[in-house]
Amino acid sequence: MRPAAALIERLGLAVRDLDLLQQALIHSSYLHEHRDLAAGHNERLEFLGDSVVSLAISDALYRRHPDDDEGVLSARRASIVSTAGLARLAARLELGEYLLLGEGESQRGGRRRPALLASAFEALVGALYLDLGYDVASGFVTALAAPELTSDRPLGALKSPKSRLQEYTQRLSGERPQYRVLDAVGPDHDKVFRVEVAVGGKVVGVGQGHSRRVAETEAAAHAIEGLRHSSENRDGASPELAEFLGSDGDDGAGDWGAGDQTVRASEPWTEFDLESVGPAPRGEIVEDPGRGEGR
Repeated sequence: MRPAAALIERLGLAVRDLDLLQQALIHSSYLHEHRDLAAGHNERLEFLGDSVVSLAISDALYRRHPDDDEGVLSARRASIVSTAGLARLAARLELGEYLLLGEGESQRGGRRRPALLASAFEALVGALYLDLGYDVASGFVTALAAPELTSDRPLGALKSPKSRLQEYTQRLSGERPQYRVLDAVGPDHDKVFRVEVAVGGKVVGVGQGHSRRVAETEAAAHAIEGLRHSSENRDGASPELAEFLGSDGDDGAGDWGAGDQTVRASEPWTEFDLESVGPAPRGEIVEDPGRGEGR
């Protein structure tokens, strides 16, 4: 079965142009190795899908959060359409399993790479838009992103851990967090970095990941959590620090995958079961129940 046909069964949509959907799944690395098997890759569809996703998310947020001003709405949108946010939506579809990648890209973990997944998701939406129209494409996006769209997380919690830690430390002491790579082990295609973050010369967090950026982000998240617990133990929850955290101590850990090799589909939001939006009856889209650091 072609990947496109298998994905159609997963989506439960009455896709008419199978070739177009197939193109959305073709990465440029596959085309370079199989020019006789593929007519093109998915980058043009990605370009189109980017606009469809942005408009669908913007419209849904505008309607769902009538009390939010432009700044808060922009932050909410950015957290969803960031690389990590779109990769999370792709992971809910297990989109990586349907992609056509070159051998080298596949061996490097491309099916789990957030940037690649985010691009493929936009290409998929672009294909759905061309084939089935805006209403179906936008309905598909907003149904899949329902947990993010209905979340009432405060503005501070929508920012990446690195941004929140820097804002907090600069407000309190004027210090900027300093990151230092402790080690980087493993082969080039699967290297693991370990990074520590210090404020005022004191180490406040350590993290690791498959890129320096991810390790730094995890270290910042651990630092925020440690500072929060320290503040609570000393004199109760610090209002200044609480501003940079979500409810119930949510430290935004789910955003750590912004550049990592692994994406956790349910984070940082409540777990979302794809069965709640599909498979839908053929030709229909289930009614909508109600890109952290930018890309």
